[in-house]
Amino acid sequence: MAGTAATTAPTSPAGVGLRHAWPVLLLALAISSLCEVIGQVSLDVGIGTIVLFPMVWGILIGTVVSVQKLKPMSLTSQKVASAVVSAAVMFLVARLAFNIGPSLPDLVDAGPALLLQEVGHLLGTICLALPLAVLLRMGRSTVGATFSLDREPSFAIVSEKYGADSDEYRGVLGMYVFGTLFGAVYITLLASFISSLKVFDPLALAMGAGVGSGSMMAAATGSIIAEYPAQEQGITAMAAVANLLTTVLGVYVGIYVALPLARRLYAALTRGRDDAQVVAPAATGRHDAVQASAAQDEANRTFREQFAAASATVSLPLVISIPAIVLIGVVTASVSAGAFSWDVVIGYAEITALVVVSLILGKATRVVSPIIWITTLGALASSPWSPIGEPLATSVSSISLLSLATIMLATAGLSLGKDLPLLRNIGWKMIPVGLVAITASFVLSAVIAEFALGFWS
Repeated sequence: MAGTAATTAPTSPAGVGLRHAWPVLLLALAISSLCEVIGQVSLDVGIGTIVLFPMVWGILIGTVVSVQKLKPMSLTSQKVASAVVSAAVMFLVARLAFNIGPSLPDLVDAGPALLLQEVGHLLGTICLALPLAVLLRMGRSTVGATFSLDREPSFAIVSEKYGADSDEYRGVLGMYVFGTLFGAVYITLLASFISSLKVFDPLALAMGAGVGSGSMMAAATGSIIAEYPAQEQGITAMAAVANLLTTVLGVYVGIYVALPLARRLYAALTRGRDDAQVVAPAATGRHDAVQASAAQDEANRTFREQFAAASATVSLPLVISIPAIVLIGVVTASVSAGAFSWDVVIGYAEITALVVVSLILGKATRVVSPIIWITTLGALASSPWSPIGEPLATSVSSISLLSLATIMLATAGLSLGKDLPLLRNIGWKMIPVGLVAITASFVLSAVIAEFALGFWS
């Protein structure tokens, strides 16, 4: 990950205090509460149904607030929102971990299916999105954009292999921006539609939701749960474990399998020719070719500079972000339920304790990330073999997973305004390629999981 840090963000994030954070936190609270009041809306599209959840309203409203010009949000405020998202992700993972514990026996039974379906996540994008990108003449950026959806680890892999000045690296940047802006909304609609068809086992769909992105996983999981509410615990547990496997295995499979395979398939489809349509006019001679190459290099540099400016992070002290997430979460859950409940407060206290302990262990070990600690400790503490497993899982179940996802995506929406210039740079071609990549990863993984579950059951 060192290559990513060096090319996309400052090595030491700037710190901010409550003075800069409170307007963003207040906006996140207001938007999350409003979304719960709006609730979910179902749209009948003939052969299936698309459900718009509060979390979808959250990212849409947050984005509108972020990009509006009447009272523009400052770049610092948008980066504070990104910092709050990081804290919200830990709470979401902790909530998922308390669902993994009670479902551990089922996860053990589904072990082979969980492993096999990873083929869909790690190679699905190559099968469909890469040929489409070649057809659209995206050039060598095709490889970086389609070898994996594995988000942040993809930067390090491609930067190490091809360098930060390469077209492959530009492809990774483009897919990352697309996923940030559209990924959660699109996969919510996709998962909602496919779930309504009643073709797949909900556990197979849950495995498909683990695409390697926390926000996209949460969004897809919410759609599946809405269609199969009686299996909420099993669905969230399966999705969380699949997402963790994708993240962990993605680095190794990306380096040794996916990236080399994508490069070879790209070379085969283009017969070794780089056929990108460059920004400059088509070259008719040596001088024009040099000009075209210079124009493309300048476009790459501009893109990287804008990405670096948008990605430069700010740090928000945990003594601010953690209590803020708890307060927003309790209020949002109360609005959703229509009444205040002390069970929600107790549940958030338990989740907070897990997050704090995991952060301490992550800092002490420096090898195992806090996310791994949260998932492992939460699952063990709430497992059937834990003396406190049943009461712990019961109290935490008072907190809706979807309400936490609403908070995370509403805050994410508030941070998206800074990324819009990047969207203009990546061009329209990344939109169909990105849609196909997400669809392929989700659907192919679900198909493989469906057959694997049927075989091992």
